[in-house]
Amino acid sequence: MTARKHRLVRTAVVAAGPAEVWELIGGFAGLGDWHPHLPPSTAEGEGDPALPGAVRVFAIDGKVVARERLLARDEDTRAYTYTVLDPMLPIGDYIATLAVHPHENGRADGTEIVWSAEYSGADEVVPQVEALFGDGTYGTGLAALREKFGRAQV
Repeated sequence: MTARKHRLVRTAVVAAGPAEVWELIGGFAGLGDWHPHLPPSTAEGEGDPALPGAVRVFAIDGKVVARERLLARDEDTRAYTYTVLDPMLPIGDYIATLAVHPHENGRADGTEIVWSAEYSGADEVVPQVEALFGDGTYGTGLAALREKFGRAQV
């Protein structure tokens, strides 16, 4: 089993402006506030959850289930990048980005939300990553945002 680079991408187009969408999802520490299947997160230590280096911790019944470190956050481009610490799957170098972009077409304006990641792992682990992160985390979160903001005409 040779580790190779892989890419995971999920997108959604919603009927709200980028500023409104970013206001809800742009806070690194606030993922669990809008995602229906994630518990609220807390900042680890004394770090500012808006600054690179901050670690968000997800816990269920007091047991830590995931830790993620903020690598970069840019208000101008409406994106933040993070890495998963101690992933539960046999993967490495997992770097994810959640970004918000204006989406314009001939019928209506809206926002495209892009949640993506690059990681290294054996080809055999790709279906697990797609199911756990792609469908379970990204897909579920994006579906909740489509429900909240409505689907834009594409």
